[in-house]
Amino acid sequence: MTPLAEKRLLQGVMAITLLLPLSAAIAGVTGGPHFLGHPPVVPTDLDSHFRYVSGLFLGMLLLFASCIPAVERKGPRLRLLALMVFIGGLFRLLSLVAIGMPSLGHRIGLGIELVELPLLLLWQMRVAKRFRAAD
Repeated sequence: MTPLAEKRLLQGVMAITLLLPLSAAIAGVTGGPHFLGHPPVVPTDLDSHFRYVSGLFLGMLLLFASCIPAVERKGPRLRLLALMVFIGGLFRLLSLVAIGMPSLGHRIGLGIELVELPLLLLWQMRVAKRFRAAD
């Protein structure tokens, strides 16, 4: 596979991977915790905090998306963002152990955070190396 073809494949995988978290972040920003399907009475402070954290998440995802066009040159930004997401995933894992199994969407998120994202970083480093070698 050529370096350009591999880059395009990585870009596609990244774009598809962002769809689920982007939809969750947008739902969290616009609807607060109600989109999770829990009781309709949500304390004001919980709603405020949930939307704030959803906004931070949305911002991070938009920064991830901004890396897609020139993914071979965005390694430092991707690693910083990935570290933030990985740390969040560790605390999601802590919740799973301490409280119990979350819904399917949250389990998929956990897989993205702790498994897929590190693999994508390794792939990005490979693509970057191939592009540097081609120059």
